[in-house]
Amino acid sequence: MSALGVGRCVWIVLITLLSFNGLLAQDVKLKHSPAPQTAVRLFTDSDLAKYNGEEKDQPIYMAVKGVVFDVTLGKEFYGKDSPYNALVGKDSTRAVAKMSLESEDLTHDLTGLTEDELKSLDDVFNNLYKTKYPIVGYTARRILNEDGSPNKDFKPEDQPHFSIKDEF
Repeated sequence: MSALGVGRCVWIVLITLLSFNGLLAQDVKLKHSPAPQTAVRLFTDSDLAKYNGEEKDQPIYMAVKGVVFDVTLGKEFYGKDSPYNALVGKDSTRAVAKMSLESEDLTHDLTGLTEDELKSLDDVFNNLYKTKYPIVGYTARRILNEDGSPNKDFKPEDQPHFSIKDEF
């Protein structure tokens, strides 16, 4: 076979491979699925307590209004021996509303809060926690009743992070 014939064969093989590769790429695009969505994680009180800033290489979580935030970015405030460490590893909604670190306020319970405290809670929740810290899940209490049955007042479409279409 002459050099011209060999060159022509190589050229045909190369074009064939490139065409085949293009077809494969189109096939892959058709079969490509989006990256998996983050699943909703439910935290019981004991689950959340594990993320209290005591373990050096573990994230630091706290809940406000039943939404669990990863506050590791602010470990100088929330980490071990830091000024707001009392708030982490639990739902500290009442403490955030009252701007308190008293042990009786380190709870999810909103009973008896004033209008101003509730407004302060919403402001801090929306303008600090939701804007600064990633949401990693919800407290089980937000979605489930004490007996483990579904909370009929829970509305996925009202949740601040997860899309009802993708997550529920």
